[in-house]
Amino acid sequence: MFLPRLVEVSWPPGPFRSRLTRYPLTDRRAGPALAADEESRARIVSPTLTLATLGILQGLTEFLPVSSSGHLVLLQSWLPGFQEPGVLFHATVHLATLGAVLLYFRRDVGILARAAVSPRRSDPAAVRLLGLVAAGTLPTALIGLLFKDGLERLFSSVPTAASMLLVTGALLVATDRVRAQGADVERMRVWHALLIGLAQGVAIIPGLSRSGATLAAAVLSGVGRDLALRYSFLLSIPAILGAFMLQLLSYGPDGIRDVNGPGYAVAFLGAFVTGYLSIEVLLRVLLSRRLGWFALYCWGLGLAVLVAVRLPA
Repeated sequence: MFLPRLVEVSWPPGPFRSRLTRYPLTDRRAGPALAADEESRARIVSPTLTLATLGILQGLTEFLPVSSSGHLVLLQSWLPGFQEPGVLFHATVHLATLGAVLLYFRRDVGILARAAVSPRRSDPAAVRLLGLVAAGTLPTALIGLLFKDGLERLFSSVPTAASMLLVTGALLVATDRVRAQGADVERMRVWHALLIGLAQGVAIIPGLSRSGATLAAAVLSGVGRDLALRYSFLLSIPAILGAFMLQLLSYGPDGIRDVNGPGYAVAFLGAFVTGYLSIEVLLRVLLSRRLGWFALYCWGLGLAVLVAVRLPA
Protein backbone atom coordinates (compact mmCIF):
# COMPACT_ATOMS: atom_id res chain seq x y z
CA MET A 1 0.00 0.00 0.00
CA PHE A 2 1.43 3.34 -1.02
CA LEU A 3 1.25 6.28 1.32
CA PRO A 4 -0.92 8.97 -0.28
CA ARG A 5 0.66 12.29 -1.07
CA LEU A 6 -1.25 14.35 1.45
CA VAL A 7 -0.10 17.89 0.70
CA GLU A 8 0.82 19.45 -2.60
CA VAL A 9 3.29 22.31 -2.29
CA SER A 10 3.35 24.92 -5.06
CA TRP A 11 6.21 27.41 -4.73
CA PRO A 12 7.24 29.97 -5.85
CA PRO A 13 4.14 31.68 -7.20
CA GLY A 14 3.42 33.39 -10.47
CA PRO A 15 6.04 34.40 -13.04
CA PHE A 16 8.97 33.46 -10.80
CA ARG A 17 8.15 29.76 -11.04
CA SER A 18 9.47 29.23 -14.55
CA ARG A 19 12.86 30.79 -13.76
CA LEU A 20 13.46 29.47 -10.24
CA THR A 21 12.11 25.96 -10.29
CA ARG A 22 13.85 24.52 -13.32
CA TYR A 23 16.86 23.73 -11.10
CA PRO A 24 15.54 24.64 -7.63
CA LEU A 25 18.06 25.75 -4.99
CA THR A 26 20.98 24.46 -7.07
CA ASP A 27 23.73 25.82 -9.29
CA ARG A 28 22.39 26.06 -12.83
CA ARG A 29 25.33 23.96 -14.00
CA ALA A 30 24.22 21.07 -11.77
CA GLY A 31 21.45 20.28 -14.20
CA PRO A 32 18.61 17.81 -13.92
CA ALA A 33 20.34 15.45 -11.47
CA LEU A 34 20.15 17.81 -8.50
CA ALA A 35 16.74 19.05 -9.62
CA ALA A 36 15.49 15.48 -9.45
CA ASP A 37 17.03 15.13 -6.02
CA GLU A 38 15.19 18.23 -4.81
CA GLU A 39 11.96 16.88 -6.20
CA SER A 40 12.54 13.60 -4.40
CA ARG A 41 13.09 15.43 -1.12
CA ALA A 42 9.89 17.42 -1.64
CA ARG A 43 7.92 14.21 -1.99
CA ILE A 44 9.26 13.04 1.38
CA VAL A 45 9.12 16.30 3.36
CA SER A 46 5.53 17.19 2.51
CA PRO A 47 3.91 13.91 3.68
CA THR A 48 6.33 13.73 6.64
CA LEU A 49 5.24 17.15 7.87
CA THR A 50 1.60 16.17 7.47
CA LEU A 51 2.07 12.90 9.34
CA ALA A 52 3.92 14.72 12.12
CA THR A 53 1.03 17.16 12.46
CA LEU A 54 -1.48 14.32 12.58
CA GLY A 55 0.61 12.55 15.22
CA ILE A 56 0.65 15.63 17.44
CA LEU A 57 -3.09 16.10 16.91
CA GLN A 58 -3.70 12.47 17.85
CA GLY A 59 -1.67 12.79 21.03
CA LEU A 60 -3.53 15.94 22.08
CA THR A 61 -7.06 14.86 21.23
CA GLU A 62 -6.77 11.19 22.28
CA PHE A 63 -6.65 12.11 25.98
CA LEU A 64 -7.96 15.67 26.20
CA PRO A 65 -11.78 15.49 26.21
CA VAL A 66 -12.33 16.87 22.71
CA SER A 67 -12.59 13.64 20.61
CA SER A 68 -9.74 12.61 18.34
CA SER A 69 -12.15 10.77 16.02
CA GLY A 70 -14.35 13.86 15.65
CA HIS A 71 -11.38 15.97 14.60
CA LEU A 72 -10.33 13.32 12.09
CA VAL A 73 -13.79 13.35 10.49
CA LEU A 74 -13.65 17.14 10.17
CA LEU A 75 -10.15 17.04 8.68
CA GLN A 76 -11.16 14.44 6.11
CA SER A 77 -14.14 16.50 5.03
CA TRP A 78 -12.78 20.02 5.03
CA LEU A 79 -9.06 20.05 4.25
CA PRO A 80 -8.48 20.11 0.47
CA GLY A 81 -6.64 17.03 -0.68
CA PHE A 82 -6.58 15.43 2.78
CA GLN A 83 -6.66 11.65 2.78
CA GLU A 84 -6.68 9.43 5.84
CA PRO A 85 -3.13 8.04 6.10
CA GLY A 86 -4.20 4.45 6.56
CA VAL A 87 -4.43 1.59 9.03
CA LEU A 88 -0.73 1.29 9.83
CA PHE A 89 -0.51 4.98 10.70
CA HIS A 90 -3.36 4.60 13.19
CA ALA A 91 -1.65 1.55 14.66
CA THR A 92 1.56 3.57 15.03
CA VAL A 93 0.00 6.51 16.87
CA HIS A 94 -2.12 4.17 19.00
CA LEU A 95 1.09 2.45 20.07
CA ALA A 96 2.54 5.86 20.92
CA THR A 97 -0.43 6.91 23.06
CA LEU A 98 -0.42 3.49 24.73
CA GLY A 99 3.23 4.06 25.62
CA ALA A 100 2.32 7.46 27.10
CA VAL A 101 -0.32 5.90 29.35
CA LEU A 102 2.02 3.10 30.46
CA LEU A 103 4.78 5.58 31.29
CA TYR A 104 2.56 8.05 33.15
CA PHE A 105 0.74 5.37 35.16
CA ARG A 106 3.76 3.06 35.43
CA ARG A 107 3.35 2.67 39.18
CA ASP A 108 -0.31 1.63 38.88
CA VAL A 109 0.48 -0.64 35.93
CA GLY A 110 3.28 -2.31 37.90
CA ILE A 111 1.01 -2.91 40.89
CA LEU A 112 -1.73 -4.36 38.67
CA ALA A 113 0.79 -6.57 36.87
CA ARG A 114 1.97 -8.00 40.20
CA ALA A 115 -1.64 -8.50 41.24
CA ALA A 116 -2.29 -10.45 38.04
CA VAL A 117 0.77 -12.65 38.49
CA SER A 118 0.49 -13.21 42.24
CA PRO A 119 -2.93 -12.13 43.55
CA ARG A 120 -2.51 -13.82 46.96
CA ARG A 121 0.62 -11.83 47.74
CA SER A 122 -0.69 -8.53 46.46
CA ASP A 123 -2.61 -5.70 48.07
CA PRO A 124 -6.33 -6.59 48.06
CA ALA A 125 -7.11 -3.11 46.71
CA ALA A 126 -4.86 -3.77 43.70
CA VAL A 127 -6.52 -7.12 43.05
CA ARG A 128 -9.91 -5.45 43.29
CA LEU A 129 -8.89 -2.67 40.87
CA LEU A 130 -7.58 -5.27 38.42
CA GLY A 131 -10.93 -7.05 38.53
CA LEU A 132 -12.76 -3.76 37.96
CA VAL A 133 -10.61 -3.02 34.91
CA ALA A 134 -11.39 -6.48 33.54
CA ALA A 135 -15.11 -5.95 34.16
CA GLY A 136 -15.09 -2.57 32.44
CA THR A 137 -13.31 -4.01 29.41
CA LEU A 138 -16.16 -6.46 28.70
CA PRO A 139 -18.85 -3.99 27.49
CA THR A 140 -16.23 -2.06 25.47
CA ALA A 141 -15.15 -5.26 23.69
CA LEU A 142 -18.74 -6.37 23.06
CA ILE A 143 -19.74 -3.03 21.55
CA GLY A 144 -16.63 -3.01 19.39
CA LEU A 145 -17.25 -6.52 18.08
CA LEU A 146 -21.04 -6.38 17.65
CA PHE A 147 -21.53 -2.84 16.34
CA LYS A 148 -18.17 -2.09 14.70
CA ASP A 149 -19.45 -1.87 11.11
CA GLY A 150 -22.45 0.30 11.96
CA LEU A 151 -20.42 2.68 14.10
CA GLU A 152 -17.66 2.97 11.51
CA ARG A 153 -20.20 4.18 8.95
CA LEU A 154 -20.71 7.25 11.14
CA PHE A 155 -17.14 8.33 10.31
CA SER A 156 -18.42 9.70 7.02
CA SER A 157 -20.99 11.92 8.74
CA VAL A 158 -19.84 15.43 9.60
CA PRO A 159 -23.18 16.39 11.28
CA THR A 160 -22.88 13.34 13.55
CA ALA A 161 -19.37 14.33 14.65
CA ALA A 162 -20.47 17.93 15.26
CA SER A 163 -23.56 16.87 17.21
CA MET A 164 -21.53 14.51 19.38
CA LEU A 165 -19.13 17.35 20.18
CA LEU A 166 -22.12 19.17 21.67
CA VAL A 167 -22.94 16.08 23.74
CA THR A 168 -19.31 15.89 24.90
CA GLY A 169 -19.48 19.49 26.06
CA ALA A 170 -22.67 18.79 28.04
CA LEU A 171 -21.05 15.78 29.73
CA LEU A 172 -18.03 17.86 30.73
CA VAL A 173 -20.16 20.59 32.29
CA ALA A 174 -22.22 18.00 34.17
CA THR A 175 -19.01 16.41 35.47
CA ASP A 176 -17.73 19.75 36.74
CA ARG A 177 -20.92 20.35 38.70
CA VAL A 178 -20.56 17.23 40.88
CA ARG A 179 -19.32 18.30 44.32
CA ALA A 180 -19.54 15.05 46.28
CA GLN A 181 -16.33 13.31 47.38
CA GLY A 182 -17.03 10.06 45.54
CA ALA A 183 -16.12 6.43 46.08
CA ASP A 184 -12.59 5.01 46.38
CA VAL A 185 -11.45 1.59 45.17
CA GLU A 186 -12.99 -0.20 48.15
CA ARG A 187 -16.41 1.33 47.55
CA MET A 188 -16.40 1.19 43.76
CA ARG A 189 -18.72 -1.56 42.53
CA VAL A 190 -18.82 -3.78 39.46
CA TRP A 191 -21.80 -1.87 38.08
CA HIS A 192 -19.64 1.28 38.12
CA ALA A 193 -17.05 -0.54 36.01
CA LEU A 194 -19.67 -1.85 33.57
CA LEU A 195 -21.19 1.61 33.17
CA ILE A 196 -17.80 3.24 32.52
CA GLY A 197 -16.88 0.46 30.08
CA LEU A 198 -20.19 0.99 28.29
CA ALA A 199 -19.39 4.70 27.98
CA GLN A 200 -15.98 3.86 26.53
CA GLY A 201 -17.56 1.53 23.97
CA VAL A 202 -20.17 4.09 22.88
CA ALA A 203 -17.39 6.68 22.51
CA ILE A 204 -16.41 4.95 19.27
CA ILE A 205 -18.97 7.37 17.78
CA PRO A 206 -16.95 10.24 16.25
CA GLY A 207 -17.24 13.46 18.22
CA LEU A 208 -17.94 11.72 21.53
CA SER A 209 -14.75 11.95 23.58
CA ARG A 210 -13.58 8.68 25.16
CA SER A 211 -11.96 10.40 28.12
CA GLY A 212 -14.90 12.78 28.51
CA ALA A 213 -17.48 9.99 28.37
CA THR A 214 -15.66 7.71 30.82
CA LEU A 215 -14.91 10.50 33.28
CA ALA A 216 -18.52 11.65 33.17
CA ALA A 217 -19.84 8.10 33.68
CA ALA A 218 -17.49 7.62 36.63
CA VAL A 219 -17.99 10.92 38.43
CA LEU A 220 -21.75 11.13 37.79
CA SER A 221 -22.21 7.59 39.12
CA GLY A 222 -20.39 8.43 42.34
CA VAL A 223 -16.73 7.54 41.76
CA GLY A 224 -14.13 9.93 43.19
CA ARG A 225 -12.35 12.22 40.73
CA ASP A 226 -8.84 10.92 41.31
CA LEU A 227 -9.94 7.30 40.96
CA ALA A 228 -12.13 8.22 37.97
CA LEU A 229 -9.11 9.56 36.10
CA ARG A 230 -6.85 6.65 37.04
CA TYR A 231 -9.51 4.11 36.17
CA SER A 232 -10.36 5.82 32.88
CA PHE A 233 -6.78 5.64 31.69
CA LEU A 234 -6.14 2.14 33.01
CA LEU A 235 -9.29 1.05 31.19
CA SER A 236 -7.94 2.60 28.00
CA ILE A 237 -4.90 0.28 28.01
CA PRO A 238 -6.69 -2.91 26.88
CA ALA A 239 -8.87 -0.87 24.50
CA ILE A 240 -5.90 0.81 22.79
CA LEU A 241 -3.94 -2.44 22.76
CA GLY A 242 -6.89 -4.27 21.18
CA ALA A 243 -7.31 -1.57 18.53
CA PHE A 244 -3.58 -1.73 17.79
CA MET A 245 -3.63 -5.51 17.31
CA LEU A 246 -6.72 -5.42 15.09
CA GLN A 247 -5.18 -2.71 12.93
CA LEU A 248 -1.98 -4.69 12.48
CA LEU A 249 -3.88 -7.85 11.58
CA SER A 250 -5.98 -6.00 9.01
CA TYR A 251 -2.92 -4.36 7.47
CA GLY A 252 -0.74 -7.38 6.77
CA PRO A 253 3.02 -7.44 6.12
CA ASP A 254 3.08 -6.69 2.38
CA GLY A 255 2.78 -2.90 2.54
CA ILE A 256 5.45 -2.22 5.15
CA ARG A 257 8.11 -1.65 2.50
CA ASP A 258 6.08 1.29 1.14
CA VAL A 259 5.82 3.10 4.47
CA ASN A 260 7.21 6.62 4.92
CA GLY A 261 9.59 5.67 7.73
CA PRO A 262 10.67 9.20 8.76
CA GLY A 263 7.08 10.41 8.76
CA TYR A 264 5.86 7.54 10.90
CA ALA A 265 8.77 7.95 13.32
CA VAL A 266 8.09 11.66 13.80
CA ALA A 267 4.34 11.00 14.14
CA PHE A 268 5.05 8.38 16.81
CA LEU A 269 7.27 10.77 18.76
CA GLY A 270 4.78 13.62 18.46
CA ALA A 271 1.86 11.47 19.61
CA PHE A 272 3.88 10.07 22.51
CA VAL A 273 5.10 13.42 23.86
CA THR A 274 1.83 15.32 23.44
CA GLY A 275 -0.13 12.34 24.76
CA TYR A 276 1.96 12.26 27.94
CA LEU A 277 1.59 16.00 28.47
CA SER A 278 -2.16 15.80 27.80
CA ILE A 279 -2.63 13.33 30.65
CA GLU A 280 -1.02 15.77 33.08
CA VAL A 281 -3.17 18.64 31.78
CA LEU A 282 -6.37 16.59 32.10
CA LEU A 283 -5.49 15.57 35.67
CA ARG A 284 -5.05 19.17 36.74
CA VAL A 285 -8.18 20.35 34.93
CA LEU A 286 -10.35 17.56 36.33
CA LEU A 287 -9.27 18.04 39.94
CA SER A 288 -9.71 21.84 39.70
CA ARG A 289 -13.15 21.43 38.07
CA ARG A 290 -12.27 23.38 34.94
CA LEU A 291 -13.55 20.98 32.30
CA GLY A 292 -15.85 23.80 31.23
CA TRP A 293 -13.04 25.25 29.12
CA PHE A 294 -13.03 22.10 27.00
CA ALA A 295 -16.83 22.18 26.93
CA LEU A 296 -16.74 25.68 25.42
CA TYR A 297 -14.32 24.47 22.77
CA CYS A 298 -16.51 21.48 21.90
CA TRP A 299 -19.66 23.59 21.77
CA GLY A 300 -18.00 26.30 19.68
CA LEU A 301 -16.55 23.85 17.17
CA GLY A 302 -19.70 21.72 17.01
CA LEU A 303 -22.01 24.68 16.47
CA ALA A 304 -19.71 26.24 13.87
CA VAL A 305 -19.62 22.98 11.90
CA LEU A 306 -23.40 22.49 12.07
CA VAL A 307 -23.97 26.04 10.85
CA ALA A 308 -21.41 25.61 8.08
CA VAL A 309 -22.86 22.37 6.73
CA ARG A 310 -26.30 23.98 6.49
CA LEU A 311 -25.10 27.02 4.57
CA PRO A 312 -25.53 26.89 0.80
CA ALA A 313 -22.35 25.96 -1.06
